[in-house]
Amino acid sequence: MNALYHSIGSSRQALHQWLDRQLQEAEEQALLRPIVEELRADHPRMGARQMYRMVQPQTMGRDKFIAICAEWGMLLERRSSPIRTTNSLGVTRFENLLKGLELSHPNQVWSSDITYYELVDGVCYLTFVMDVYTRRILGHSVSRSLRTEDTTIPALRQALRLRRDMDLSNLIFHSDGGGQYYCKEFVQLLRTSGIRSSMCEHAWENPYSERVNGIIKNDYLKPWGVDTYPKARTQVPRALKLYNEERLHSSLGHVTPVAFEETWFSTVINNDPQVVSLPRTPSLKTPLQQHQPNELDPTQKPVNVI
Repeated sequence: MNALYHSIGSSRQALHQWLDRQLQEAEEQALLRPIVEELRADHPRMGARQMYRMVQPQTMGRDKFIAICAEWGMLLERRSSPIRTTNSLGVTRFENLLKGLELSHPNQVWSSDITYYELVDGVCYLTFVMDVYTRRILGHSVSRSLRTEDTTIPALRQALRLRRDMDLSNLIFHSDGGGQYYCKEFVQLLRTSGIRSSMCEHAWENPYSERVNGIIKNDYLKPWGVDTYPKARTQVPRALKLYNEERLHSSLGHVTPVAFEETWFSTVINNDPQVVSLPRTPSLKTPLQQHQPNELDPTQKPVNVI
């Protein structure tokens, strides 16, 4: 082998270092794409150079970032012959398990998404994990990096700690196709708890997480003037506490997620024949629509069709 390395003018160590750099770059590309798509949707006329300064990727320079944006069709003026790059890691997609699913209880579906939040010196990334049936945010992370160990894994671990005494063997974890949700370490953490993965192809197929992202950013962080990373680290937990424990949700019959869960679990523990129900929610096959909430009817069978 040494003779082979010598014949190509390299060493074993140098070759492995090059392969590691290629893998890291391919991984960051997979993690960046949903964020770049969100930036483009929020800022239709923002140039790729400005996006580069905002996201500050760690494994690529400005020109490479622009080339990748061209490949994704994210430039303001698409080039006639965009430079092509190859993601050697491939893309893993899980089946969307929520199509036609009827929600009837907590810990049936958890939904998650990663969103960016603008700061004076760039952006940070917010990751939330929510119980779709009760609307409670169970876990979160605030990070400078898009890497899995900084985003989805800490948010999931937090949610698992909160639900540590509950049976999660039939739980579905629903997300978009971001690389943080199909990396080996994250999937292994799900499988260890008996949780199945579900993925959507379009943002409107994950409407609950999309709505939560907007509420936390636009109803709390921006009005509070959160514009630095240290502020985000301290104020996001405050916002989530208010969202979970004080904000009334019309979809829950004008109670908070924590109060709704307490009522639901108490009826189960006490074998109460009266069942707390959620009003019918829209299908994930179409964009989230406005609907008139129904009052809680303890005699009605739970119906929450996705």
